[in-house]
Amino acid sequence: MKLAELGEFGFIERIRAAARSEASVRCGIGDDCAAVTVPAGHLLLTTTDLLIEGVHFQLAWSDMRTLGRKSVTVNVSDVAAMGGQPRHLYLGLGIPAAMEVADLEQFIEGFLEAAREYDTVLIGGDTCRSSGPLLISVTAEGSVAPEQMVRRAGARAGDVLVVSGTLGDSALALRHLAAGRPQQPMLAARHHDPTARVALGRALAETGLATAMIDVSDGLLADLGHILTASGVGAVVREACLPLSEPFRQALAGDPSLLDLALAGGEDYELLFSVPVERCKALAELSARVGVPLTRIGTVEPSHRGLLIQDAAGHCRKASASGFNHFRHGSG
Repeated sequence: MKLAELGEFGFIERIRAAARSEASVRCGIGDDCAAVTVPAGHLLLTTTDLLIEGVHFQLAWSDMRTLGRKSVTVNVSDVAAMGGQPRHLYLGLGIPAAMEVADLEQFIEGFLEAAREYDTVLIGGDTCRSSGPLLISVTAEGSVAPEQMVRRAGARAGDVLVVSGTLGDSALALRHLAAGRPQQPMLAARHHDPTARVALGRALAETGLATAMIDVSDGLLADLGHILTASGVGAVVREACLPLSEPFRQALAGDPSLLDLALAGGEDYELLFSVPVERCKALAELSARVGVPLTRIGTVEPSHRGLLIQDAAGHCRKASASGFNHFRHGSG
């Protein structure tokens, strides 16, 4: 069945029937606006992201259900990066006329599945026809106590730089996809179905360990560059300390240039943050408690040093805060 046969409002009704609600939603899907509450004394966090077929994803490479899951995760990750608790989602779709309703239902199934996993609810949005590619716009709302909010500004010289999980897996998977090479399941999952580090972000906010934080979406160097600019500091990143998965290490053994993917590949959705050196013991305890591996990858330096990369021999080179830029790169 094509969407034209079901109709826009028929499709929206199917979404409304599938979406859950919860106490903070006073008015959700079905009215002109959503009306929500946030916990008393909390700040409202709002982020939005646009995913465009041919730029952010290829339908030939990903099933619709997984695409729905990723559409939630990439937005929830921004809330996690500020130490917030995700709460509400809004979904806008620009749908090609030829798209099957069954495909759209798979997308919504994945979207709502991921929403439940992050304890969020879909409460509004819009649909329209697209004369070109599939367009996905998601807005996520979260909340955080003012004294717990973690921003990009706040890193201080002497802090250590820490990142969660592993780096470069998503970018390596994308390179394999573009080359038509077989996909290693772990790498493919990291690209198509990443995980937002919500529990870690909340724990860092509640303990006050992180002085500055960002999620790694455009690449380690690019996102670190945002922290350095906002905080007015420099940094040294140690190549030997970069956390790499076993599949990535195996590929790296055959092609050392792949290390650039760990530095600048993007779409890892890990949390990158700075921590005072005297609080590293508490950080290790937090890592064990939330079950997320954390790795010290460098140090925050005075601003005049800029951004440096230190190789295994201890030599430093200047690094540009490069990463994915939609207005500099081609589609992919």
